[in-house]
Amino acid sequence: MNAATVCDDVRRLPGQRPERAGKSAVFSTTVPRVDRQDPAGNLLLAALTAADYGQLLPILEPVALPLGRVLHEAGGPRHYAYFPTSSVVVLVNTLRNGASTALAVAGNEGVVGISPFMGSESASYCAVVLGAGHAYRISCTALKQAFERGGKLQYLLLRYAQALMTQMMQTGVCNRFHALDQQLCRLLLLNLDRLPSNRLVLTQELIGQMLGVRREGVTEAAGKLKARGTIQYRRGHIAVIDRAALEASACECYAVVKLEYDRLNPVKLQAAIIPVLQRRQEFTKPLDQIAGNAFAGFH
Repeated sequence: MNAATVCDDVRRLPGQRPERAGKSAVFSTTVPRVDRQDPAGNLLLAALTAADYGQLLPILEPVALPLGRVLHEAGGPRHYAYFPTSSVVVLVNTLRNGASTALAVAGNEGVVGISPFMGSESASYCAVVLGAGHAYRISCTALKQAFERGGKLQYLLLRYAQALMTQMMQTGVCNRFHALDQQLCRLLLLNLDRLPSNRLVLTQELIGQMLGVRREGVTEAAGKLKARGTIQYRRGHIAVIDRAALEASACECYAVVKLEYDRLNPVKLQAAIIPVLQRRQEFTKPLDQIAGNAFAGFH
């Protein structure tokens, strides 16, 4: 599943329409209505000190990310890094013979584009928007400079990079040793953690591309979950009805990844940031003042 394949599959998702962007087409769906001046919607940015946040804010650019937008090409240069606030991005690796798999998903817990501050100008995987929404982008040059200044930002970025690598490694283990039913549950849960509702827009064909399996296998696995009343599925729309049952059906890989993100993320639960999101009009205030004691004791 390369970037072109993802866009082809996204084109067939419900509610898509082609838009021209330069010489290539991207495909959009309804972007959630959120306040674009809302960088604290990203948990990593929300955890910054007031001083670090103040330095970064002027060089953050709010952007809408339509479904299917290719943010980074495999092997290509990285011009921007993205801090999602309401969007979800999938990282995909493709072999020479066309076989592919999703390595990880990223959302409002971190950043898309760790290569610049990890000492590389490119990466072997592509990044494609899987859930439409918004993000804040920053030039890779500016992010690298901010990282090299040290402080809380450097600390948080390194912790996030470790969590992301854990997800990538656990994905490899899961794809090799666990049943497709379990892999599907893991994929749904990872996406669900990064979305504001229990609904996902994913076709069986796209899920198959992400897991590196045939569509027929996904149909069978999804059918089992639907028969148990765990999910509802219709024309590319998935609604998770029983999250507890979904977690019980997943392998240990989901729990391993979630535990690592919670351990390394200073905001362990999104609930910790809800008071901030409910007061968007106060975002001009220092983050420490807004968050109150939510991040107290984190250094």
